[in-house]
Amino acid sequence: MKVGILTIGNELTSGKTQDTNSSFIARQLNVPGWQVAAMMSVGDDENAIRGGLNYIMGISDAVIVTGGLGPTADDITTVAIASTFSLKLYTNEDVLRHIQGLFEKHRLKWTPNNAKQAVFPEGAETICNPIGTAWGFSLKRNGIIVAVIPGVPAEVRRMLPEGVIPLFRREFTEEAQYVESRTIKLFGIAEAGVDQALADVDLAGLGVNIGFYPNFPENHVVLIARHASEAEAKKKLKKAEGYVKERLRDYIFAYDRETLESLVASLLTERKLTLAVAESCTGGLITDRLTDIPGSSAFLERGVVTYSNVSKTELLGVPEQVLHEFGAVSEQTAILMAEGVRKIGKTDLGLAVTGIAGPTGGTEEKPVGTVFIALTDGKKTICHRSFYRWDRRRIKMVSSQSALMMLKRYLTGEMRDD
Repeated sequence: MKVGILTIGNELTSGKTQDTNSSFIARQLNVPGWQVAAMMSVGDDENAIRGGLNYIMGISDAVIVTGGLGPTADDITTVAIASTFSLKLYTNEDVLRHIQGLFEKHRLKWTPNNAKQAVFPEGAETICNPIGTAWGFSLKRNGIIVAVIPGVPAEVRRMLPEGVIPLFRREFTEEAQYVESRTIKLFGIAEAGVDQALADVDLAGLGVNIGFYPNFPENHVVLIARHASEAEAKKKLKKAEGYVKERLRDYIFAYDRETLESLVASLLTERKLTLAVAESCTGGLITDRLTDIPGSSAFLERGVVTYSNVSKTELLGVPEQVLHEFGAVSEQTAILMAEGVRKIGKTDLGLAVTGIAGPTGGTEEKPVGTVFIALTDGKKTICHRSFYRWDRRRIKMVSSQSALMMLKRYLTGEMRDD
């Protein structure tokens, strides 16, 4: 089956917002083996929507449309699609009551224009939105399914697998085929390096598709095996995964929906260890990632941002003499930060990071991108120095990733002393 993707919104065509929905949808469609015929973005203009939809329908068996289903005047997707197919609009009273109930539950002020989100073309089948107020809908015209959902990425990530893909499976009955997939997450190796490491592996001959997906600072390898037999599909996938692990074992940190912070959280919780974090160049990013995990209060005692030299001294006890002699970005300072935050937090572990994120502040000895990360358990303290050649934001991101990787390796017994 060939599927077209049409994303709608002036924010997309103006470049103010990046279209992440198309890439997510394309990856999800690849799992059952469907092809993406085309991806297109158009603004909030009825003629543009009609033209884009007609073009994509001409080369696809199904179309996924995102965006323009909100309550404001520029949300015209429903009207444009109804006009394209010469359909009248109607208000779905059940959906309207549901939306009103959400407003009451969350004590939000109701305005009449919100009722617009319960308006659909005649003959449309509604698609439930489990986390938002704008429901989607689907229509079938000349054998082609058009599924329309909101453009909010979080809503797309729920409505696509829960509403759209089951709809497509129901409408397009194909030869029964089992699909097994595995996402292998890597850190510390570039995409080209991943490709080179797997260059001698004939996954295609094994009947397994492979995809490379950079997701800075990580790289993801996605393996997909399909077969009429479920057992055979799983066998193929397991064999392919073995080849990848054999060549990239040192860089693998997670699989599928696992995240680095969720793995660290699980390890700390299981071992009943507590953690305190001191951050300078990352500005609280490590703590932010850890507190994204529900139940993080079980292991995270505190996180402090000691950006200035004064704060490193006053809050963590780093002597002024050390800062003067070695600098705020140094092995000595990172170690004292980790030991200091562990001491004041009275925790099992102390983690600290200090570095030069740039674009200024670097020297010949310590250029922009120099980062020191230290971890202590009260008996032993380890500090690693890294150098990153990226912009300020990416240096912060990769530094937080490196710090969490250090913590994970300590917790799993993989920590290196070098």
